[in-house]
Amino acid sequence: MADEVLFDFLHMELVSYIHHSCVKEDNVKDTSIAKLESTGFRVGQSLIERFTKDSARFKDELDTMKFICKEFWNAIYKKQVDNLRTNHQGVYVLQDNKFKFLTQISNGKQFMESAPKYLAFPCGLLRGALSNLGVNCIVTAEVSAMPACKFQIQIQRS
Repeated sequence: MADEVLFDFLHMELVSYIHHSCVKEDNVKDTSIAKLESTGFRVGQSLIERFTKDSARFKDELDTMKFICKEFWNAIYKKQVDNLRTNHQGVYVLQDNKFKFLTQISNGKQFMESAPKYLAFPCGLLRGALSNLGVNCIVTAEVSAMPACKFQIQIQRS
């Protein structure tokens, strides 16, 4: 329990620190979100190495996504993704109905404009983890009602 609270506080402090350190720059929002996303990317790459060191290789993208939704998400957020959808053409949508970092902000709509800065790190985390598993992708997050969140993963074919 204590490690969960520490992770929440660390994330909130990281968002606050990066956001305030970008105040001097012209476009604070975009710069801070880019920095948070790149930090999440590096952390995701490191974590997935640790979580998959004893696992067999995944046979396909869907297997990889199932691992992310069950094992990776559970290790980080202490719960599985609530829903995984795909169009079988390289787009996956992971839905978390009670996303940990958004429950700390609000259960209403009053802080919707703050959501992107709290979702940049998790988007980078997903992109970094998938990148290290050989899946090149773009990860975006969408919030329609707090604290529910949808992460859209679009696979980039080379």
